[in-house]
Amino acid sequence: MSPEPVSMSNLSAGEQAVVLTFGGGRAVQNRLASLGFTPGVGVNMTQNYGFGPLIVTVRGTRVALGRGEAAQILVQRCVTPTAA
Repeated sequence: MSPEPVSMSNLSAGEQAVVLTFGGGRAVQNRLASLGFTPGVGVNMTQNYGFGPLIVTVRGTRVALGRGEAAQILVQRCVTPTAA
């Protein structure tokens, strides 16, 4: 069973996810696309204190996003296999 899609702002530091889609107006969508956030790309949450901006690594580049922008990005957490 795959994990539920969540907003990027809900990821904890160190979590990895795959971008599914993003909302917002055309200006927000263009900005996110120009920063490298496209459906299917992997992201790594570098910093998320629960308030203020987030720092996300996408395509090898660290990007700072405001909470409002991050809330517009729908992602699916990557499931790491557990050691048996």
